[in-house]
Parts: sequence; structure tokens; C-alpha cells
Amino acid sequence: MLKVLPALAMGNSVIVVPGRSTSPPALLLGQLFMSAGFPAGAFNVVTGCDMTLGAKVAKNASISYVTYSGNKQDGVTLCKATAGMGVPVSVSPCIGATCPFIIFESADIDSAVDGVIDTAFKKKKEVHWLLCVQENVLDSVVARLRLRMAGMKCVALPSDGDRALVEAAVQEAQQQGATLVQSCAAPPSGTQYPPTVLCGAAPSSSCVVNPSAGPLLPLLTFRSNTEAVALGNHSPHGQAASIWTEDLTLALETAKNLSVGSVWVNSHSVCDPCLPVSGHKDSGTCTDGGQEGLYQFLRPSSSSSPPLPRSSPVSMDYTKFGTAASPAIIPDDSDSASAPKPYLQFVGGKACKAVSGCSVAVQSSGASSVLAYCPDGGRKDVRNAVEAAIKVQPGWMKKSPSARAQSLYSLAKGLEAKKRDLAASINVQTGISLEDADREVELSIARLSDLAAYCDKIQGGTLPMLQSGSALSIPEALGVVGVVLPDKNPLLSMVTLLGAAIAGGNAVIMVPSQKHPLPTLAFVQGCQYLQYTCTSPLKTLRLFCQKDNMGKDWTHPSLLEEMWRNAVQWKSVWIPTA
Repeated sequence: MLKVLPALAMGNSVIVVPGRSTSPPALLLGQLFMSAGFPAGAFNVVTGCDMTLGAKVAKNASISYVTYSGNKQDGVTLCKATAGMGVPVSVSPCIGATCPFIIFESADIDSAVDGVIDTAFKKKKEVHWLLCVQENVLDSVVARLRLRMAGMKCVALPSDGDRALVEAAVQEAQQQGATLVQSCAAPPSGTQYPPTVLCGAAPSSSCVVNPSAGPLLPLLTFRSNTEAVALGNHSPHGQAASIWTEDLTLALETAKNLSVGSVWVNSHSVCDPCLPVSGHKDSGTCTDGGQEGLYQFLRPSSSSSPPLPRSSPVSMDYTKFGTAASPAIIPDDSDSASAPKPYLQFVGGKACKAVSGCSVAVQSSGASSVLAYCPDGGRKDVRNAVEAAIKVQPGWMKKSPSARAQSLYSLAKGLEAKKRDLAASINVQTGISLEDADREVELSIARLSDLAAYCDKIQGGTLPMLQSGSALSIPEALGVVGVVLPDKNPLLSMVTLLGAAIAGGNAVIMVPSQKHPLPTLAFVQGCQYLQYTCTSPLKTLRLFCQKDNMGKDWTHPSLLEEMWRNAVQWKSVWIPTA
């Protein structure tokens, strides 16, 4: 319902493809919608046992948006099946994620242990929990766990195969030095298994990295806040975390450093549709809830952001895509004084050559002459850029919004100092008039200034909750952002995307525009390849139409807010008062 109701509220018609276990409630909900007076066809339910049913719905040319909620495997299958169709797809896996449950020495141990028992063994387990306890209170926590678990009954597993997986995980953890805390002895056979805490489990064991469906709770220890954050971020998922401490400063510092969408302080499993929550890492590619969660079901009313053109996927070998070598460039005997200027890549704060040593010719409008030679980057160049971005991004994200704004203002000032040279370069490369080139440069300078002003204007806030307490809604940087620039408005598109990304605290890896775009078929294959490969691990992908007659209008003012929303993700922090 977190996706259906907002979509209907924004004026969309919805087709729901429920899973096997959720089909009866979805059909009942359809009847309730009819009795509530909704127009026939506004809410539709299509059931079936075929896993590709969602892809079949997405293939329809009238479908404008596809969003998925469930387990990650089916979400990845849907993304791969719809790659190349030209329909936006977002995924919010809510089943099977691993969430840290962190207990500090300053916590109310009795309340924390009650929360552990409730989340790990009593509630319906759609996520796996990882218990992280500070060493100073480990003995106290384990003693209370033994006391609370005494007399708890065995939990039913889905199948005999799950029983075998649980026993294998327990055996592996014991071999690595873990000790068991069980409510009772495990029966010799059947699908029943007692609630089990694996004390001292190794962070690399399968019960931590890839937990099975069963009543298992790995327990890890830490000494400092830094170690607690490292253990909490050890999982590839980033759905939620629970922090237990009476020190509010420690709780907020830990919540800020955890890469998750929801953080509960001295509480767990609380939700409210008023709060925007983004999936971090493998836990989703969109924002649900709150005002920010409504934008996925809307598109600008102006012509600045036309929808992607619908297309049919082409047959591709994804393992060999992009591995073909570029044609070699043989230098001629022309005068070196009039030879095209060579350029270098910019990686890690310095100019450098491509690892391959090859170059790409940049031609003038009409391909009448070669203007310059640019490095032909390869996989190792990309790896070096990613490593440099990962290294610098945490420090850049921690800079104050005013410091990031000042950097953007300085960038705009430097752009203004070279506006004549830039306008002449755009005029020669694209063939547009000098007046249009000047206008693009002026718009680029203004766009940087506008984005600089945005840095300290959108900082989230505190929202009162119906439950006791309040919640913080915080925009955070995505991390390392990859941008492939279009050939239309080469400078303005670069400034818009780059400025929005770095204003949000991201590090950027940018592939600049080439003079002549690839043929239409090659462009469609490139987008299809991006959609297919952005599933392992799960990554957010934004594609924009770039046809000459209906492409994105980079000069439109509405792009400012749209790009800012795409450059951040949202985190909710719950702070109870009682």
C-alpha cells in the first residue's frame, strides 16, 4: 500500500501484480476500492504464477512507470527483463535484508533485550537482524537473553530444506568459535527449530553475510562507536537499523554514519507514511513515503522532461558489451604547429593520460577537420576514477553546505572568466550560432549559482509523529555518482548534472559528450546495457530522452529541483520521548 495509495492519490491508474501469498488480500482490496466509489479501472489486480508476469505488464506501450516491492531476486529479474523497453523501473526490496541491532553500554539493557526478542523471534520475520553489543555489557546482555528465551517454543520453518540450511549455518558458526544460546533443544527432525543466538559469530560467516530463513540471531561485539558503524555497514543491504543508548549525541552520530534508510533510536519497526525513506545500497532505488515519495509517480508538466521513447530490447551479449577496441589513430605529417591540441583525463585531482595510450579524435561540425585528441579511457581508467571518488567522497559529504556552496560559486566564477573561449569552443564543435553558444555559457554560470544557493536551503527537518516522539528527515548524498553526458547542450547539461551531484555531497565520475553521437541503435543498446547491469549490486539509474525534436530541455528552470532530488537520498531517524 505504500506504493499503491500514493500513486492513486497523484491521479494515476494502477495495475497491481501481487505475489502468490498476497493475491487474496489484493483482490479483496480491489472490491473495497469499488465499493468506495473509485472509477472502474483506476485500480486493477492481475494475478498469476508466472514470475515474468510483471515484465509482460511492463511491455505494454501504455505503461509509464514500473515499481516493485518484495525480495531482491525477483526485483533483479524484473529489471533485467525490462532493460531496453524504455520504461522507468524502481525497486524497493523489503524482504531478506540484514539490519543491525546495536546496543551500547549506555543503553537500558532490559528494554534493549526486550526489543531484541520481539524483533528477532516474535514478529513475522521479513528481514534478518544482526545483534551488535558493546563488549562492556556483553555478559549482561547474554545473561538477560538466556533468561528471556527460557521456555520459548520452537519456530516453524517453511520447509525441510530450510531446516538443513539453518543447521549448516549453525554448524559453520560453531566451527568458527561461536557459542549457542537456545531456548530449548532442537528436535531431531521436522521443520521446527528453536530460537538461537550465535554468540561470537565471525563477521564473515554465512549466518551474517547470507542468513537463511530461520530463528537465528548472530551476535557480534564491538569496542567503540566506529566499530559499531563498521559492523552495521558490513551488510550489502541498507534498509534499517535500531540503536539503543541513553546518550542522544551518540545515537545521532551513529545514525548519521549508518548507510541505511531508517534508524530507530531505542525502538524498532516503527513506520509512518509521512516520512520519506530511500533504499540504500541493495535495499532499493527509489524514495517511498512523504512528499519526496510522491515525485516518483509524477513527471513535469512542461516539455523539459519528455518520457523515454518506448522500444523493444535487442539481442545482446552483455559479457562482451563495450570490450571492442577503438580504431587506432595514425598521426599524419601535418605541421605540428597547426596540429590538433591533445587533452588529458582528470582523475584524482590531476591530469593524466589514458592507461591504453590511445586517443579519440574530436571533429568539428560537419566533420571537416579534427579539433583535438582526447584520451580513450578503458576499464582501468574507470577503476582508477572510482577509487579516487570513493576515497574523497566521505570528506566532501561531511563539508558544511555553506562550504560546498562556496566551492560552486568559485566554479561559476572560473567559468565566467573563460566564457568567451567556452562559447567559441561550443560554436566550433556543435555548429550552433555564436549567440546561442554565449547564451548556453551564461545559463551554465547561472545554473551553478542557483545550485550553490540550493546547498543550504533543503536540509530536511523534524516531523511530529502520531506515536510518542518525533522523527528527523535528512537528505544524504548518494555516494559516488556516474554521469554519461548527452551531446545536446554539452556545457549546460554537464554543469546541471555535475552541479546538482556535488551540491548534494556526491563524488562524480563523468563521461563527457562526444562530438557525433552513436547511431540510434548503438544508443539504445547502451541504455539497455546500463539497465541490465545496474542490478548487481543494485544501483539507481536515471535515463533521459535525448532525441533532437523531443529531448530534455536543459535550459528549463524546472530542471533545478528535479536534478537536486535525483542527487540525494533520504534517511528517517526516529527519536521516542517515552
